[in-house]
Amino acid sequence: MSARLSTPSRRTAAIGAVLALVVALVAAGIAIGRSAGSGGHKSSADDSQLSFDPQQPSYDQFEKATSRRKDGDPLAVGRTDAPVVLVEYADYQCSYCGRFTRETQPELIKKYVDEGVLRVEFRNFPIFGKDSERAARAAWAAGRQGRFRQFHEEVFAKLRKGDALAEDKLAELAGKAGVKDIDAFRTDMNGPEAEAAVKKDQEEGYSLGVQSTPTFLVGGRPLAGAQPMKEFEAAIARAKAVQAARAGAEKSGK
Repeated sequence: MSARLSTPSRRTAAIGAVLALVVALVAAGIAIGRSAGSGGHKSSADDSQLSFDPQQPSYDQFEKATSRRKDGDPLAVGRTDAPVVLVEYADYQCSYCGRFTRETQPELIKKYVDEGVLRVEFRNFPIFGKDSERAARAAWAAGRQGRFRQFHEEVFAKLRKGDALAEDKLAELAGKAGVKDIDAFRTDMNGPEAEAAVKKDQEEGYSLGVQSTPTFLVGGRPLAGAQPMKEFEAAIARAKAVQAARAGAEKSGK
């Protein structure tokens, strides 16, 4: 908890809010699991009905709490006004995170990000100890020089779970990713700003009940694991349908 939650009443209120979010997230995950196991996804025409999902207020809350949409965010790709935001919580020692980065993310970028439909925002969520935390800080440091995405892809292209993530190795990968000032990279990676940025991402994930990597929120709707492309396509279609239904309701209410 943050230093502001110093009184018992504020601490209790904060814990209650977190528990409420976790309960809603679990319920949402169960709903997704049932949908995925029920014989396939609905057509895009049927997805418009998902705007009436009783869990939608929870998804809206997650989307509002997590989608930063900041101009110049070095850990994001895509327009800040894209109708759908995908937030990814990942660890650099997670093999499934690597699979998503190598296999699925390029397709998402080509099909949705480049078309202005999707924005992808990365969150460092190291869960495998000090090496993971060091790699997370390194990714943030690469972002300081505008090379986050290149470093991110370089790490997942070259490393697998169990590989060493020592500082010298990360600096080598940073150089291959186009980071120009390696001395500044090392300084940033070991500085308090990197530590604070990673901690902020971690606390955000934990507050939402994220327990494993990769975990995604697509328009606020949770999606766990390195799912096949069709799962992301369906999630994006649902999120677009919700946005369209909301825009239509607002227009008709004027």
